[in-house]
Amino acid sequence: MAGYVKNPTPDEVKGKILEALSVVKDTGKLRKGVNEVTKAIEKKSAQLVIVAEDVQPEEVVMHIPILCEEKGIPCAFVNTRKELGTAAGLLVPTSSIAIENAGGGKEVVADIIKRLPKK
Repeated sequence: MAGYVKNPTPDEVKGKILEALSVVKDTGKLRKGVNEVTKAIEKKSAQLVIVAEDVQPEEVVMHIPILCEEKGIPCAFVNTRKELGTAAGLLVPTSSIAIENAGGGKEVVADIIKRLPKK
């Protein structure tokens, strides 16, 4: 597990996150990639931030969980960049995604946030 993962996301929640991303990509709004996610966190427009655990070098995403904590935005982790990109409808892997508008996945996203480990 990567050093930036302070509160690991339970495996059953990881599956729900990937399912939710499939719904949100069609009915809501996602921000993809480290730069876009960082902007969404700083503007406090992100409802939930998801980061892959296999990012190399780790320094690329180390700031994201810290920023989320400062801004009070829930942050979750999934196993790989590939599965994160695929769930978001991308043809390439991605390190991080921010859900700005859950759209049709609003209830699922709320359930995911409730199930995340507390600090």
